[in-house]
Amino acid sequence: MDFSIFINEYQFYLAGLWTTVWLVALSLLLGLFIAVPVGLLRSSENWLIKGPAWSFMYFFRGTPLLVQLFLIYYGAAQFDLIHETWLWHYFQEAWFCALLAFTLNTGAYTAEIIRGVISTMPKSELEAAKAYGMSEGQILRRITLPNSLRRALPAYSNEIIFMIHGSAIAGIVTIVDITGAARVVNARYYAPFEAYFGAALLYMCLTFSVIFAFKKWESRYSTR
Repeated sequence: MDFSIFINEYQFYLAGLWTTVWLVALSLLLGLFIAVPVGLLRSSENWLIKGPAWSFMYFFRGTPLLVQLFLIYYGAAQFDLIHETWLWHYFQEAWFCALLAFTLNTGAYTAEIIRGVISTMPKSELEAAKAYGMSEGQILRRITLPNSLRRALPAYSNEIIFMIHGSAIAGIVTIVDITGAARVVNARYYAPFEAYFGAALLYMCLTFSVIFAFKKWESRYSTR
């Protein structure tokens, strides 16, 4: 193995690392704004309310992330509503298409996590809150959401790891993330093992950083 490749190209790898971090972090943040209301709507007993949420989650959880990215990046241009309006300014940018695909995908998966923890919430806590005189909005804000989000931490950490690994497809649409950087390094040196091994190390560092942070977070909440 020629370790000089890592030394010569470390700045390029770090630039790809930064692209991966901000792309994944922003998509996770935006995905939460989608996931919380969709997860709550999906928990409703009324099909007129939970039907659209179910359809959204069914599509984005039932199709590969790569296909979703291709639909947005390659397919959006055929619609006049996008191609002939101000929206095209954004949809012609690879980073926007990747961000949109990642956001919708993680929003659907996170919404399912939230729906799952809400459905398994102890009924006694809700009954106690009602007996205390809380309104539905107060129960949601003070009991349901804090309790559900805390119990969702282990599953959500897996979703973050999935997004970190899934973000490797961003390089397919010309984004120079970690995998994109490895592809360029391989083209420069014709050393695929060294190039992609460097990318693997960076993905491992990100993954175990997330695991460590969530372990700390979970232990902090478990002591309360």
